[in-house]
Amino acid sequence: MANSPLTARETRVIFRCGRDYVVRDVIDAAYFRGELKSCWEEFLRGVAAEQEATASDLEADDDAISSAAESFRYERDLITAEETERWLEERGLTLEDFSEYFNRVYWRNALDAKGPVEPMEFRSAPPELRELLTAELFLSGDFDRMAQRQSWKVAASRATAGDDLPGEMLEAERARFFAREGVAPNELPGLLDQLERDPSWFDEMISSEARYRRQSETLLSGPGPNQELANLRLPLMRFEVEVVEMESRDAAAEALFCVREDGMSMEEVAAEGGYPYRTTTILLEDIPTDSQQKFLSTPAGEVLDPIALGDGFRLCRVIGKSEPTLNNPVVRARVEERILRRHFSELTAQHIEWTSVPPAL
Repeated sequence: MANSPLTARETRVIFRCGRDYVVRDVIDAAYFRGELKSCWEEFLRGVAAEQEATASDLEADDDAISSAAESFRYERDLITAEETERWLEERGLTLEDFSEYFNRVYWRNALDAKGPVEPMEFRSAPPELRELLTAELFLSGDFDRMAQRQSWKVAASRATAGDDLPGEMLEAERARFFAREGVAPNELPGLLDQLERDPSWFDEMISSEARYRRQSETLLSGPGPNQELANLRLPLMRFEVEVVEMESRDAAAEALFCVREDGMSMEEVAAEGGYPYRTTTILLEDIPTDSQQKFLSTPAGEVLDPIALGDGFRLCRVIGKSEPTLNNPVVRARVEERILRRHFSELTAQHIEWTSVPPAL
């Protein structure tokens, strides 16, 4: 494949570590790690939904699109139009990109585009789709996560540049890549040609991934997880709760009365009122800050006062509380994520120079 000229957006420098790492480097590395797949498929569903709406002469709900854009600005504290334009410019985006993104998201949701779309591999996508995808990754926040992960891998490689890697580790990483992509080793030249990358790029990705994996496994195999768990005993406390969601404060107050005074179960109240009911397990740190103390002080079996949730209200009954343990996969994942984040953030601070806006995570 003849090399396509990279756009100004793709060549925007994100960070430096011995050399410049540009937007295209971050996205291609995310593809290599398998992190791009779900974003790419979601993006294609949005494109297909938008095309379907255009072909069917459907009219968008402008108020819904404006509301979504306003929420985006509010979450990022972009009060004025000038602040929004500056945020976009810092990421090489335009107001047109901003508008097109929310239009795509609207049609993806409005047409309930969840199923598979006409298959298209990212590596063989035309330049115009890559350009749209890049804008979507920035606006969705996915690019920040990809850039952070890439900076961790690059920092890990720089910190251990003098260490030899066993051949079996490199072979294991190659095997993982081929399994993720569903291709055979002899198909690699064609794959790299589609990506417009060369074998040296692939070798760099393999080495970087192996070095990162070796450091991660070392950090997580010692006493670190148990020590970290001790520090997170309270934030990772688990609550098993029954939840009923209602549309108004009056409905929630009535439901609370039925449970506390009439002795009805939460499930009975939900069935009688036609409200959504579920049981779930939640960690303390995932509960809104202003409600955490209420959960901590409520005995098992008791119902909390109604909690405001967007335009509605949620009624919760605490079924039980339990201390966090590493045997719980959710707890273990949180503990390990903190250990890795702390270690690789320190490495990044030592070895990475951000030349664009650092990931806001």
